[in-house]
Amino acid sequence: MDESPSAYYVHCFAHQLQLSLVAVAKENRDCVLFFQQLANLLNVLGMSCKKIRMLRVAQAEWIIKALELEEIETGKGMNQEMGLSRPGDTRWGSHHKTIMHILRMYPSIRLVLNKLVRDPTQSNEAMLAETMLTYFESFDFVFMAHLLQTIFGHTNDLSRALQKKDQDIVNAVELIHLTKIRLQLLRDDGGWETFLEEVTSYCVKHKVKVPQMGGKYKPPGRPSRFYKNLTNLHRFHVEMFLGLIDRQLRELGDRFDEVNTELLDYMGSFSPVNSFAAYDKENLVKLAHLYPLDFTEEDLMHIPYQLTHFITD
Repeated sequence: MDESPSAYYVHCFAHQLQLSLVAVAKENRDCVLFFQQLANLLNVLGMSCKKIRMLRVAQAEWIIKALELEEIETGKGMNQEMGLSRPGDTRWGSHHKTIMHILRMYPSIRLVLNKLVRDPTQSNEAMLAETMLTYFESFDFVFMAHLLQTIFGHTNDLSRALQKKDQDIVNAVELIHLTKIRLQLLRDDGGWETFLEEVTSYCVKHKVKVPQMGGKYKPPGRPSRFYKNLTNLHRFHVEMFLGLIDRQLRELGDRFDEVNTELLDYMGSFSPVNSFAAYDKENLVKLAHLYPLDFTEEDLMHIPYQLTHFITD
């Protein structure tokens, strides 16, 4: 910056994406509650080898039953044993994996929690398991788990792509634009109806009570005075669904702002990949204008001609 006052700094894209996910999860009240309950669940089920074994047995029994009812298919690599590893704060792909496993192991987890609640030898853990079960069996938990799985699913593809060592600038910028578009479509283009139908279908399958969207909202295991005169539709659609997606879009917009993405778009025009397929003379002229201390007015007049000679050569 001392040598070139017009220098630009672009932070690591993969790290910026992690920061945007962290900001949403730690500043959205519903996300904070969900991850607190997720930590409690992992504490209840992962405190001893006995509980881990109980979960494995329950999952194996569920798979056998589901296969008999033809609810799941057999095949190479399918129905393998899953665990509930604790997600890491700096690796948000691990949160996506943990949520996916919980949704897939939902019947087995609920069975184990019910057994712990009825176990007379585990009074302290039984109380914790009962508290956890109240939230785990609620529509709120299933709804938020599906919502985060959807958002993490869109951003996880981007995160994995940005961490590839051979990722070029053009692709990286395009992937960021694509992720924003996918989230915006989820928000506006009939995404709510499709999402609610998916969650409702899951709840019906696993015998979770689905509230009437026009009815009054009742929070599971929490004081209702904070949600007076609030309908289920407003709570789940506006506060949770739209609120979380809007916050994620805002964070992505702030972290990957127009200056950064435009700058990299222009820089991408230098890419020699596929015989300079991304070459764009106009973008490179615009790039030169971003460095007024390095190019005189006369230089800027000559650059279009020099660029023509360059690509021809």
